Amino acid sequence: MYKKSVLKNGLRIITYPMENTRALTLLVLVGAGSRHEKKALSGISHVLEHMAFRGTKKRPKSLDISRELDKIGGVYNAFTGKEIMGFWTKVDSKHLDLSCDIISDMIFNSLFKEKELEKEKKTVLEEFNMYLDTPQAYIMDLWEKVLYGDQPMGWLTIGEKETIKAVKRKDILAYFNSRFKAKNSVIVLAGDFKEQEAVGKLTKYFSKFSGANNPAKRLTIEKQKSPQVLLHYKETDQSHLAFGVRAFNVFSEKKYALSVLSNILGGNMSSRLFTEIREKRGMAYYVRTMAEEYTDVGYLVTHAGIDNKKVKEAIKIILKEYRKISEKKVPKAELEKAKENIKGKLHLGLETSDACAVYCGIQEILRGEIETPEKECQMIDKVSQDDILKVAKEIFRNDKLNLALIGPFKDKEKFQKLLKL
Repeated sequence: MYKKSVLKNGLRIITYPMENTRALTLLVLVGAGSRHEKKALSGISHVLEHMAFRGTKKRPKSLDISRELDKIGGVYNAFTGKEIMGFWTKVDSKHLDLSCDIISDMIFNSLFKEKELEKEKKTVLEEFNMYLDTPQAYIMDLWEKVLYGDQPMGWLTIGEKETIKAVKRKDILAYFNSRFKAKNSVIVLAGDFKEQEAVGKLTKYFSKFSGANNPAKRLTIEKQKSPQVLLHYKETDQSHLAFGVRAFNVFSEKKYALSVLSNILGGNMSSRLFTEIREKRGMAYYVRTMAEEYTDVGYLVTHAGIDNKKVKEAIKIILKEYRKISEKKVPKAELEKAKENIKGKLHLGLETSDACAVYCGIQEILRGEIETPEKECQMIDKVSQDDILKVAKEIFRNDKLNLALIGPFKDKEKFQKLLKL
């Protein structure tokens, strides 16, 4: 379904043609995220993302950028994660040239004016405040802080208030020049287009990326000998927890069994933990189990919002299900249901051009290759009862257990005592 081209400077172009749509998504991904930052400037990737919308040589005001895309009914945004940064537009397919022109202009010609930077830092600080007041989201950053501590993978992607305030124009330029390289970037086009014409335009607009070598990445160190707990005291009406274990990176073949395992535990409304915690006991509105894989680390985590008085009980239930799945084979019917659920969600999730662009682009930028949905489904189908049991036994151990909790709690020791399989 997709084609991959590599320009002379090393820039990768992925094209994903789609029938029966007039939509066209252009996505530019760069290997630049919070794990690539220095502690004193934590959050600079996210600030840079914001500043790309604050004006270019051709479009000196932020309104000049938004007005052009709004005029054609385009959808557009950007995002920053631990390992990647992305800029994208979704437009009617007749506006490919405009999309290319605007996104390339933002990347190559942003002014990064000091005056605009000071304004935008205020906006980012308000985003920071909003984020901290959203415990359902903030708990996941605290969870990764438990796992990785004071190293880049454990820092907040958005940064800290002090580091956000510290960012200067020269810092943004230096960071941009170090990360925005041809070999460290991927251009993805998905939707309605003519292949040869589209590749020619993408080459024209994005060949300005420098072909210099990529900077080295600092590997994440994992050291854990006993269960770990992080409490964030907050007077809340509901406690939010993230409770799970260290697992596998994006290159591990075990990730397929882990995906099925996490689906069985908490991947849908008939999963084990959803049934036990919400349906049977009414202890939570949301509860889910998910797996996350980065390039060198990964994890499985159960994420839930729990009645303050029921937190200890919920942790015991989660532990019970972790223990159960690592001691007894999953019934064949439950295994098949989980597989079909994963495959169904995968195909349904790839009905839009933006979803297809992200699916291909993130694989290419992180792994250097793209696994088709068909291949992914084949690998899911291969997962056996023995595979689930083997992976469960490997990850569900006391020395891999971690808990992050937001709520009106200060006694860390009482939670520490609970964490035993």
